[in-house]
Amino acid sequence: MLDMLNYLGISPYSGENFYAAEVKDMTSIIQRIIADGFRLELPETVDLVLETGICSKDDEIDGNCIVRARGLPWQSSDQDIAKFFRGLNVAKGGVALCLSPQGRRNGEALVRFVSQEHRDMALKRHKHHIGSRYIEVYRASGEDFLSVAGGATCEAAAFLSRGAQVIVRMRGLPYDATPQQVLDFFSTGENPVLVLDGAEGVLFVRRADGRATGDAFVLFSKEEDAPKALSRHRKSIGARYIELFRSTTAEVQQVLNRSLETRTSQSSTPSAAPAPAEGLLPVALVPQHVITSGTAKDCVRLRGLPYEAQVEHILTFLDEFAKNIVVQGVHMVYNAQGHPSGEAFIQMDSEASAFLCAQHKHHRYMTFGKKQRYIEVFQCSGDDMNLVLTGGVTPATSPKVLSPGPLTYYYPAMGPTLPPPPLVYWGYPTPPVSPAHYYHPPHHPGTMIPEVVSVGGGSPIPIPPPAACPEWPIYMVN
Repeated sequence: MLDMLNYLGISPYSGENFYAAEVKDMTSIIQRIIADGFRLELPETVDLVLETGICSKDDEIDGNCIVRARGLPWQSSDQDIAKFFRGLNVAKGGVALCLSPQGRRNGEALVRFVSQEHRDMALKRHKHHIGSRYIEVYRASGEDFLSVAGGATCEAAAFLSRGAQVIVRMRGLPYDATPQQVLDFFSTGENPVLVLDGAEGVLFVRRADGRATGDAFVLFSKEEDAPKALSRHRKSIGARYIELFRSTTAEVQQVLNRSLETRTSQSSTPSAAPAPAEGLLPVALVPQHVITSGTAKDCVRLRGLPYEAQVEHILTFLDEFAKNIVVQGVHMVYNAQGHPSGEAFIQMDSEASAFLCAQHKHHRYMTFGKKQRYIEVFQCSGDDMNLVLTGGVTPATSPKVLSPGPLTYYYPAMGPTLPPPPLVYWGYPTPPVSPAHYYHPPHHPGTMIPEVVSVGGGSPIPIPPPAACPEWPIYMVN
C-alpha cells in the first residue's frame, strides 16, 4: 500500500484509526487510477483459505513463485503460514513445512504462490511478525520446494488425493493397531468425529522391514473436524495413550519418502558393514538439539531398560508421569556400535515432577513381551546429564551447547585420547509439537514451571569418537 501511495505521489492518511486510514488510502489510490484513465475490468479473487493439494517429484515448478519463510513458531500449521501471507494467493498444497533430518519441524517452510507477482509481494513481508516472532522471507527455487513437498510413492498420492481438509498424525499407537480401532477412537467420546472414507482414510507408517512404527495419518473432511479430532489428544487405545498432531500433505510425503529411502538403502547395504580404513575412526554426528543444563534436578535417569525398549515403552512405563515430560525430552542412550545401552535420560517440566517420578517408579517393573525388568530411576540435574553426555568432561564454555572442541583429553588409564563422541540423533521422523503445547502445564504447588522452548538448527559435523575407548556411549535423542 505504501509503495503504491509513494509511486502515485499521494500522502498517506494520518488518522488515529488504522483501519479507517487503510480504507481512505485505498480509496485515494482507486480514485487516482480512474482519474488517470485506467479501467478496472479484470478483478482478481483472493483466496481466504489455503486449499489442500499434492505434489509429485516429477512436477515442474516455476522457481519464480517460491519463497522460504524462516523463524516460524514450532506449532505453526500450514494454515497459519497462509494467514501470514493473507491477501496473496498460495497455490493448492503450496505450504511445505520443513523437517530436520530427525523428523522435527525446523522452523522453516517453503511456500509456492500462483504467480511471480504474488511471490514478489510476499518478499515484502520480510521481518513481519507471527505473534512475537518476526519471520524472514527469502527467495527459493522450485527444486527446493520439490525436495520437501514432492511425493515419490503411489501410496502417499492415493491417500492424499481423497480431498481431505484436515490431516492428523497419531503417535504411540499399539503396534498391532487396526484401522477399525482408529475409527472407534475418533467416533466415541464427548466430541465424536468421522474419519473421511472410513478405513481408507487411515494410513499406518511402517519401518523398512514392514513393522509398524506406532504412527499413523488420519484424514478428516472439513476444517471444523480439526478441534474435535485433536480433543482426543492423550486418550487411550487399550493401555496406550495416543498423541495427536495437526499435520500437512508435505509432512506425509516427507515421512513416507524417508521410509522408502530407508528401505532402499537397507536393501542395498551388505549385512556386515566394512571396517574403516586404517588410521580412520568411525564417524559420529554433532547434535542439533540443545540439552538442558543447570543445577535444578528436573531430569530423571533410567537404567536397566530392556535393549529392545523404545520411547513408546518408556512412556508406558512412566504412566501418569509421562504427561510431565517436556517436548522432545526423552533421550535414548546407545553405545559406539549403535547398540542400546539400557539407559535413558528424561527431561521433566519441574523438579517436583522429577522427584515424584523417581520416587514412584524406582525399582518398578517394565513388562516387555514375556520379560519383566526392574528399572532404576534416579532424579538428576541438567548438569549431571551433560557431565555424562560429555564423558565426564565439564564443558569449558557454554554449558547449554555441546561442542566437541579441538582439545585432546588425558585419562590416566588410557593416555591421551580424542574428545568423547557427542549426541547422535535417532533417525526416524517424529513430530516436534504436540497440542499439549497449548494446554496449561501441570501445576505443582510452590514450584516454578519454566517455559519449554524447542531449539534446533545447524548442519551435522563429523567428529571421530575416541580410538582408545570404543565402547564409549553415544547418545541418540528421539
